[in-house]
Amino acid sequence: MKKFVAEILGTYALVFCGTGAIIIDQEVAGAITHPGIALTFGLIVMVMIYALGPVSGAHLNPAVTIAFTVAKRFPLKEVAPYIMSQSAGAFLASLTLRFLFPANELLGSTLPAGSETQSFVLELLLTFFLMLVIIQVATGSKEQGMFAGLAIGSTVLLEAMFAGPICGASMNPARSLAPALVSGHLEHLWIYLSAPIVGATLAVGIWRFFNGGTESKIPSL
Repeated sequence: MKKFVAEILGTYALVFCGTGAIIIDQEVAGAITHPGIALTFGLIVMVMIYALGPVSGAHLNPAVTIAFTVAKRFPLKEVAPYIMSQSAGAFLASLTLRFLFPANELLGSTLPAGSETQSFVLELLLTFFLMLVIIQVATGSKEQGMFAGLAIGSTVLLEAMFAGPICGASMNPARSLAPALVSGHLEHLWIYLSAPIVGATLAVGIWRFFNGGTESKIPSL
């Protein structure tokens, strides 16, 4: 139960701070700026990993949980509770933001600026590289593990910085699902539910190639 509560809290913080930055940027005429939004996402991921990693592994992302399971680094029986916890945390965060900013139309929803194909490929590649970083630092040496939060948060920041204006740089089905449901903007949602899962799963294949199929413990960020 502690693990599931940690995933609820961590994903709540991610969506509340990340999409909250997008909303507040709109409310105050761009005072936060795009780099500020990217920095917010990267920092909240980093601090939640350090705060909650010892409790739940701080996945905060259904695509990460599924990829760890495919890699046989996470028990299958806990996949559904983790995804439900992550989705609940994200949904509660979007409800909080709807209460605070009732006039905001999108609530930080991820929508393509170009074609659906363009955003699908971008989301797939972004999540591929993010998951590759996650699984490498989560299953590497103790020294790597100490810097896991910094490495993963920096990856989120980097990818949100350059790709956010085009695809939203979600890399997280829960992060996109919650604001879409609460705001009622479900268009293009399939991109942000499917592409991160495909990208994260592909990263597992490359990780296995790098590591020669060797076994190691279940990752704890």
